Amino acid sequence: MEDFKVFYDEEEDILYLTKEGEEAEVVEISPGVNMELDSKGKLIGVELFKASYMFKNVLKPMEKKLQFA
Repeated sequence: MEDFKVFYDEEEDILYLTKEGEEAEVVEISPGVNMELDSKGKLIGVELFKASYMFKNVLKPMEKKLQFA
């Protein structure tokens, strides 16, 4: 996962994990969770919709660690 970069779209509340590659297919693995695959079927991205809701139980405990990261 070290090749992946993380982006957050605050307006749309979508968390993206992505790496270089051209998207050939999107697979919904769960409501609000999409995997983006390249033409060889390799994972190049993950989209998490309603991210703040999905992570609401982990955001507070992570705040202190994030301040020092």
